[in-house]
Amino acid sequence: MPPLEGLSAPSVSSLPSVVIVGRPNVGKSALFNRLAGRRLAIVHAEEGITRDRIETPVVWNGRRLLLTDTGGLATFQGEKPPAPLVREIQRQVDQALSGAAVILFVTDVETGPAPLDEEVADRIRRSGRTVFLVCNKCDHLGRDAEAVPFERFGFPVFPVSALHNRGCEVLKEAVLAALPKAHTPAPAAAEEPLRIAVAGRPNVGKSSLVNAWLGEARMIVSPEPGTTRDSVEIPFSLEGRSCVLVDTAGMRRKGKADTAVERFSLLRAERSIAAADVVVLVLDALQGPTEQDKKIGALIRRYERGCVLAVNKWDLVQGRVSQRAYEEGIRREAPFLSYAPVVFTSALTGYHRSALTAAVLTTADHLGLSLPTGPLNRVLQEAQERTPAPRRGGRPLRLYYATQVGSRPIRLLLFVNDPETMTPAYQQYLEHAVRAAFPLEGAPLVWILKPRRSPSGSNSRR
Repeated sequence: MPPLEGLSAPSVSSLPSVVIVGRPNVGKSALFNRLAGRRLAIVHAEEGITRDRIETPVVWNGRRLLLTDTGGLATFQGEKPPAPLVREIQRQVDQALSGAAVILFVTDVETGPAPLDEEVADRIRRSGRTVFLVCNKCDHLGRDAEAVPFERFGFPVFPVSALHNRGCEVLKEAVLAALPKAHTPAPAAAEEPLRIAVAGRPNVGKSSLVNAWLGEARMIVSPEPGTTRDSVEIPFSLEGRSCVLVDTAGMRRKGKADTAVERFSLLRAERSIAAADVVVLVLDALQGPTEQDKKIGALIRRYERGCVLAVNKWDLVQGRVSQRAYEEGIRREAPFLSYAPVVFTSALTGYHRSALTAAVLTTADHLGLSLPTGPLNRVLQEAQERTPAPRRGGRPLRLYYATQVGSRPIRLLLFVNDPETMTPAYQQYLEHAVRAAFPLEGAPLVWILKPRRSPSGSNSRR
């Protein structure tokens, strides 16, 4: 699976990796969030929440490293093979362990050493890596003695409480002392990476598209709906530009979210959209734009994010409908995303992967454009001359002056005599005129209408 044109290995690949492993439900994700300094992984009492490995660069005492959370680890014995999804989770763990500088083996003081802990210990002992045993849920000093039985595994034992941030600083110091001496120093100042979120309904091929983009099986792909639960952030470089690719959980209607975990997943996905620069909204070519697709699109528009529409699985409908007719259907169903380019692609065959890359980078560039004031006002004046403005109470809307007051997204301040006279249709007409004059594909426009005031302070309505 070759990577997309212009994509290079993640810029964090040279960082020493600290990998968190353990059997299910011992608090690995809680520890990951605590050591990362922010809530990146879903934490819940239900077993097996974490599936994909979650990585994030962190800086501890001036030193950069890569912190990795993994799914519940176990060795499978006997003739019965694990389910495909479980095999994929284990493969992700193995990939993380293969590059680890330090392994944090997390256990649960409340349950004591368990048979599955022994299996995990045997597995990571063979790795030859530096291993620290983290005895989690030691919430107070009196519980530290309960960590002693875990010394039988032969690893240095650290009593901690991820929930109460107890013992975590001591653990960090030990990890830093065990890391290789050669390291990449923390940069004094770094340009903010371009954040690209991949969003959509369950089973439209988001994770497959991410894997195709990266050229590796980085995300678990399964026919099971809702395989991806966390929003997984993957740093990488695209045509020399620092980026973070965010694969999000499939977004069903909130009323269809049956469990607390799924509701958390939806919340994380929405937050990932809100934090993105560009959102790639993945549609299933076989199903076309559904009501839920339109709701996700409306969410992208509400958060004023750059957007690219990726029609995935095009290989399954190619020859049965033209791209032009398909795109016209999308425009009719989702007019609020008329600014978003449409790319027909296939994660399976690689069709138009480079076109998707180009659309994302072009959209990112358009988000940062500065529209010159003079040409902008000429465009609006000519538009008003071609199509007269609407009236309210017998008074016509008058456009006085426009200027750009922000970017990412582009914000246009428009002085008028009476903002209430502006109709949605006429504002859309003005936006079409601006987009025809400037390269703004993929970038939303945000209009701010302000009444012009006369020297006396009253609104000018003449």
